[in-house]
Amino acid sequence: MTERDPRALIRIARASGEDETTEPLNLGSRVRELRKARDWTLEQAAGQAGLARSTLSKIENGQMSPTYEALKKLATGLGISVPQLFTPPRRDQITGRMAITRSEDGAAHATTTYEHELLADSLTKKKMLPYRARVRARSMDEFDGWVRHDGEEFLYVLTGVIRLYTEFYEPVEMRRGDSAYYDAAMGHNVVSVSAEDATILWVTALV
Repeated sequence: MTERDPRALIRIARASGEDETTEPLNLGSRVRELRKARDWTLEQAAGQAGLARSTLSKIENGQMSPTYEALKKLATGLGISVPQLFTPPRRDQITGRMAITRSEDGAAHATTTYEHELLADSLTKKKMLPYRARVRARSMDEFDGWVRHDGEEFLYVLTGVIRLYTEFYEPVEMRRGDSAYYDAAMGHNVVSVSAEDATILWVTALV
């Protein structure tokens, strides 16, 4: 173990590749909080992490800063990732928002190629846009060029068979239960190839 200041700032890499500096956080207090939230004794937590009880006690009391290997063991034992050891709980940011959309109760929006049914339409400022779609298009000729927009998108086939066309990949035939996750800024279109119009679930992450 190396002696370092447990209150040192931890720099966590963001998905964008940039670094975000968190507020000063007492690692010992955070570990103790996580352990007690699981109703574990020091012995139980140390056993889960594969650490000595005395070592875990010193970490919780700010008497020792663990090596990265010990941090990985500790995170694994607690069932979380290493960055979560240094991320304060977001209790103050919980909004409790929820929206339930009953079958066939989504907000309908039809186009020449798709029939969209917007889900969770009552919520504003969503971070993702979920909708169910009936794919009416049968060929690429029915589209006025590629569909493209900001964000990332997840597609899940509910019924029927579709063909997913994308700007940089060969067309892919997809059946019920198949899914795709892709960059929505890349041109993409979907057509039905089954006898009946296919239905899909689309979830778009908003930027």
